[in-house]
Amino acid sequence: MRRLNRRLALPIFGVLWITVLLFFWVTKKKFELPPGPEVQTPKNLDTDWEDPWDQFDERRYLNAKKWRIGDDPYKLYAFNQRESERISSNRAVPDTRHLRCTLLVYCADLPPTSIIITFHNEARSTLLRTIRSVLNRTPMNLIQEIILVDDFSNDPDDCSQLIKLPKVKCIRNTERQGLVRSRIRGASVAQGTTLTFLDSHCEVNRDWLQPLLHRVKEDYTRVVCPVIDIISLDNFNYIESAAELRGGFDWSLHFQWEQLSPEQKARRLDPTEPIRTPIIAGGLFVMDKSWFEYLGKYDTDMDIWGGENFEISFRVWMCGGSLEIVPCSRVGHVFRKKHPYVFPDGNANTYIKNTKRTAEVWMDEYKQYYYAARPFALERPFGNVESRLELRKNLHCQSFKWYLENVYPELRVPNDSSIQKGTIRQRQKCLESQRQRNTEIYNLRLSPCVKIKGEDAKSQPICPPCLTSLS
Repeated sequence: MRRLNRRLALPIFGVLWITVLLFFWVTKKKFELPPGPEVQTPKNLDTDWEDPWDQFDERRYLNAKKWRIGDDPYKLYAFNQRESERISSNRAVPDTRHLRCTLLVYCADLPPTSIIITFHNEARSTLLRTIRSVLNRTPMNLIQEIILVDDFSNDPDDCSQLIKLPKVKCIRNTERQGLVRSRIRGASVAQGTTLTFLDSHCEVNRDWLQPLLHRVKEDYTRVVCPVIDIISLDNFNYIESAAELRGGFDWSLHFQWEQLSPEQKARRLDPTEPIRTPIIAGGLFVMDKSWFEYLGKYDTDMDIWGGENFEISFRVWMCGGSLEIVPCSRVGHVFRKKHPYVFPDGNANTYIKNTKRTAEVWMDEYKQYYYAARPFALERPFGNVESRLELRKNLHCQSFKWYLENVYPELRVPNDSSIQKGTIRQRQKCLESQRQRNTEIYNLRLSPCVKIKGEDAKSQPICPPCLTSLS
């Protein structure tokens, strides 16, 4: 009997031991987190250079232009360079899409796109992070190429060293051309059937490209944009933006984000539905390449930056296309409070020239309201627009009245009583208002009276609310 017990003890003990091991293994698996689509904590910096497909020395690339202790971290790029360099180029960002976006299925045969990124003296950390985010969060079969257009930066290596990254190509301007002509140059060498324009200080989010390409594949005349999340210029936190926004503007051609009206919100039964927008911000969008070329690309006589988004937006709508913001596509962007680079003719003069060209070609009789809002523009040179007027004629485009009635009826057309003309003078000075930077607050001041062709102007710029406050 004892021998039998000894014989049974060994297998029983073995079964118990295996049972205990299985118990601990199952318990461990039960409480492990399932692998998510993207880890939400930044990776250790020391592992970020171990990508098997990465052939260039990232440490050396970044350290060559690294912020130095004692320097103003905002001086060179108008954002916190020190904080940008502290953050990994491979960092994770929160998925800010609506949950329903994760359930959508897109065409399996989406066309690969040429991604065009133009820059002038961009921080290496933000430029690299832009490219890394594209490579990390985009199916490689959808990237035809990543074309970097270096708009005559001080250091050619900012661009040339990045060609060791997958899909990346670099072309460099031999003199400063500005955003418009640089984008045209990038588009001219693009091999993809669609063009994707990105700024050089952004980070694309999860599955950002598929919904954009899907909309263009359905209708090649669509120009589509992502929802633009905010990357803080101070600490580079990635901040979710409201989805129910669209682009708008006032008669001075000042771009502004605006909420959808209650009626528009009520009609949107599905939060994943694209939003028609009267105008795009201009930095981030996807467009069919043939459609881009057919519509006349960009106005090549616009300089540096500013106003080109109005011109292309009016042209797309009035000449047979449409503009959309796609909620299931998210891209973060660093919004700066000022430009870190020099405008040869000055920031304000360049913006007035570019928007004046837009008004003269596309706004018909409604351009009078642009000049009422920007009387200084009347005397500013803007070049020859005959070729753009001829383009509009050949494309058989609609009138600006049609645009206001069908695309942007919310923009109120001023009546005669809304436009106050005249001057409030004290000897050789006139009262005028000036808006504080990045606010809707106006200051009143006495300034030299405006002259046009040597004669006193009929009006001096002053905001209607300022007149009300004087009464």
